[in-house]
Amino acid sequence: MPQILIIDDDPIIQVVLKKALQSQGYEVAIADDGKTGLALAEKLRPALIVSDWVMPGLDGLEVCRRVKANPDLSTTFFILLTAQSAVEDRIQGLDTGADDFLAKPIEINELQARVRAGLRLHQLSEDLQTQKHLLEKELSEAASYVRSLLPVPTTGDIEIDSRFIPSSQLGGDCFDYFWLDPDHLAMYLLDVSGHGLGAALPSITVLNLLRSQSLPNVNFYQPHGVLRALNEAFQMDSQHDKYFTIWYGVYNRVKRQLTYACAGHPPAVLMPGRLISPPGKQTAVDLLGMRRVPIGMMPDTVFESDRCTIPPGSLLYIFSDGIYDLPSLPGQPMWGLHPFIEVLSDCADPPDLDKLLQAVRSQGSVSTFSDDLSILQIAFH
Repeated sequence: MPQILIIDDDPIIQVVLKKALQSQGYEVAIADDGKTGLALAEKLRPALIVSDWVMPGLDGLEVCRRVKANPDLSTTFFILLTAQSAVEDRIQGLDTGADDFLAKPIEINELQARVRAGLRLHQLSEDLQTQKHLLEKELSEAASYVRSLLPVPTTGDIEIDSRFIPSSQLGGDCFDYFWLDPDHLAMYLLDVSGHGLGAALPSITVLNLLRSQSLPNVNFYQPHGVLRALNEAFQMDSQHDKYFTIWYGVYNRVKRQLTYACAGHPPAVLMPGRLISPPGKQTAVDLLGMRRVPIGMMPDTVFESDRCTIPPGSLLYIFSDGIYDLPSLPGQPMWGLHPFIEVLSDCADPPDLDKLLQAVRSQGSVSTFSDDLSILQIAFH
C-alpha cells in the first residue's frame, strides 16, 4: 500500500489524521516538526505528504520547497493543511510547489477524497517516470548503435578526424567516408530535420544506401547524380515530412581534385596549404558549396557539381549547422557561420577538434549544444 507521511506539531491532529488514513488501508508515518518530517521524507520516500503550514522552526511551506527540490521526491504529492484562506496565501503555496490544500478544521471525508486523488496523480507521475527512464535507456542504446556505424579516424596521406554530438541521446546527423576505388575517396555529411529517433532512422537509411552503393543507376563518382537520386528516393511527402541537407564530395588523390555538391547544407571550409604555411601566417579560406534546396523538398530540383584543386597541406572541414547555430554572449552580435569560420581558422593551427569545440562553447556561451552537431576534419598531406 502507498505510504503517507503526516507532519504536524499538534498531537490531536496527528491522531485524527492517522486513524482516518489507516482506516483506508494506508501505511502512515508521523513527524512532530518540519525538520523531522523532511528527514523522514528523504528516508521513506512517501507517495504523499500531509503537512501543516504553520509550525515552529521549519514550517510547511519550507518543507514543501525542499521536498520539491529533491529529485528523489519529485513525484511525491504534497498537501498543505492551512487555516489561511486568502487567495494570495494559496498562490504562495502553489508557487512553492504544493499540489493541494486542506482547510482547517479538517473534514474527514474531504481528507480521504483528496488523498485518493493525490495518490492517483502520484501513480501517474511514477508511471511517466518509469516510461521516461525506459525511453532514455532505449535511446541510449540506439545512440550507441548509430555511433557504431560511423567511420573510425584515418591516418596516412589523408588524415580524417571527426566528432558527433547529438543534442539529446539521438540525433539526425550522420557522416561517412569510404574509398570508391584506390584513388577516389567519397565523403559526406548529412543533417535530417528534427531530433530523436524520427530523425535518426532516415539518417541511418541514407548511410546504409551510400555505404553499400545501393542507389540504382547512380554514378557515385558524380556528386550531383548522388544528390539527384537521393532527392528522388526521399521526397518528404513519403518520409513523414522529413527532409535533410547534405554535402557530398569525391576526392581524386592522383589529380588532387575534389568534386562536390551541396543540398541545403552549410558550405565546407577549405584552408589551402594550411598545414605547410609558416607559423602564425593566416591562409585564405574557401567556402565550397552553394546551399540550394534540401533533399526531399522539391522533386525536380537540379543539382550541380563543382570542382577544386587541393594543394598539399590543405585542411577541409565539413560540418552541420548545429556547430554555429548558438545563442550569443550578452551584448554581442548573434553567432553564425562567419563568426564560426573565424574561430575555426584560429583553432586549425595545429588542427584540434577538441580545442575547436571548447572554443565554440566559450564563444557561444553554451555548455551543451541545442542542435545535433557533426564535424569532419580532413587533412590532405
